[in-house]
Amino acid sequence: MADPQKQFQALSDEYQKLQTDLEGFIDARQKLESQQQENKGVQGEFDKLDEDSKIYKIVGPVLLKQDKNEAVMAVNGRLEFIEKEIKRIEGQIKEAQEKAEKKRAEVRNNPRKAIIVVF
Repeated sequence: MADPQKQFQALSDEYQKLQTDLEGFIDARQKLESQQQENKGVQGEFDKLDEDSKIYKIVGPVLLKQDKNEAVMAVNGRLEFIEKEIKRIEGQIKEAQEKAEKKRAEVRNNPRKAIIVVF
């Protein structure tokens, strides 16, 4: 059996890595949710426009005229993509939480009881 101190340190390091991964997934979800809100705002503005309204999009330093239907389809497509990505990331978050909880239990149940770890 490995040295209890080293075993405990390895478990603790693995737990910390899982927590870091989880934080990364949560950050990614927050960014996606922000993009989703922004695109829903654009979608709402498009709904208020007349069919003959002019829409422009920025491409580099240039404003290009865009057909309303084309712009609406682009925003709807982005929203679909973002929603799928949010679902994918939520799956990763759930999986990471489960792994972290198992690792946390391993750390707590480690025979090295003299060290108290607060999470």
